[in-house]
Amino acid sequence: MRFVDYVKIKAIPGKGGDGIVAFRREKFVPKGGPAGGNGGRGGSIILKVDTQLHTLQDIRYHRIYKAKRGRHGEGSLRHGKNGEDIIVKVPAGTIVKDLHNGEVIADLQIDGESIVAARGGRGGKGNAEYVSPTHQAPREFEYGQEGREREFELELKVLADVGLVGFPNAGKSTLLSRVSRAKPKIADYPFTTLTPNLGIVKSGAYSSFVMADIPGLIEGAHEGKGLGHQFLKHVERCSVLLFLVDANDEDPGESYRLLYNEVEKYSPGLLKRNRLLAITKMDSFVVVPKVSTFEPIDLFPISSVSGEGLENLIKALATSISE
Repeated sequence: MRFVDYVKIKAIPGKGGDGIVAFRREKFVPKGGPAGGNGGRGGSIILKVDTQLHTLQDIRYHRIYKAKRGRHGEGSLRHGKNGEDIIVKVPAGTIVKDLHNGEVIADLQIDGESIVAARGGRGGKGNAEYVSPTHQAPREFEYGQEGREREFELELKVLADVGLVGFPNAGKSTLLSRVSRAKPKIADYPFTTLTPNLGIVKSGAYSSFVMADIPGLIEGAHEGKGLGHQFLKHVERCSVLLFLVDANDEDPGESYRLLYNEVEKYSPGLLKRNRLLAITKMDSFVVVPKVSTFEPIDLFPISSVSGEGLENLIKALATSISE
C-alpha cells in the first residue's frame, strides 16, 4: 500500500427538511388544531479516528462526501427523519485544515476522537410550532436550511515516541528492524526509505515505545530538497529525537552538526526535545572512533548487525521518553 499523508476533500452536508402546514382532522374532535411537523436535520460529515488506519490512502480515491437531506415534516405532528451522517475514518495524527484560509480545525490523535467537519442544515419548523393563545390556527412554517459546504486539507503526521534523524544509509532502517518486528526496506543505496515506518520496541517486561524510521535527510532539507519536508513534518510528532551518524563518515561530528542545522532551520522548537546521538556501524571498527560534537550530547556507539550497544541505547531512550 502506498503511504499517503496529504489529501484534499470536499464535505457537503445535507439540507434540512421543510416544516409543513397541517391541521388535525379527526372524528369526534370538533376543532382540530395545527399539526404540522418539523423537518428533519440534514446529515453531517464527521471525521473520526480509527487507529487501524495508518495512511490516508482510502480517502485519496473518495474526496467528495455528500450527506443526505432531512425528510420533510408530516401531519399529525410527525417530524421528518434526520438525514444520515457520513463518518469518514482517518488515522491517528491527522491534522484538519480549512483549505481556503489554512486555519487548523482539529488535530485528531486519540482512537475514536471525532469532529463534525460540516454540520447538516437545521430542519424547518411546522405550523404547530407557531401556536399561541392569540394565534390558534397559524399557517406559518419554515423551509429547511442549507448546510455549509466546506473544503479541507487532511495532513497526516505519524505519532511516535522516538524519531530517527539521519542521512540516507546511516542505518536507520537496519536499527528499526533489529530492535522491533518492523520490516522496512533495507538496501545499500540512498533513499531506500521513502515513507515512514513504525516499530514497537520493548524496553522492559511490561513497557514499550514506538520508533519511527523516516526518509533520510540531505543538506537543504529544510528548503524541501530531497524528501526534506516529507521527513521533517513527521519528526514534529516525536517526543525524543535519536540522531544517527555513520562511524565511517569522514567527520561524524560534522555530520551531526549538519543534521542539527537542518532540524533547527525547519523548526527550532524541535531541538528543545530530548536528543541522543548514536554512532552506527561500529562492527566496522576495532576501536571506537573519536567523535567530537559542538554541544554536550549522550553518545551511543552501536552496531545493528552485531547488536553491540543496542541494549544500552534502548534503556536510554526509554528513560528519555519517561522524562
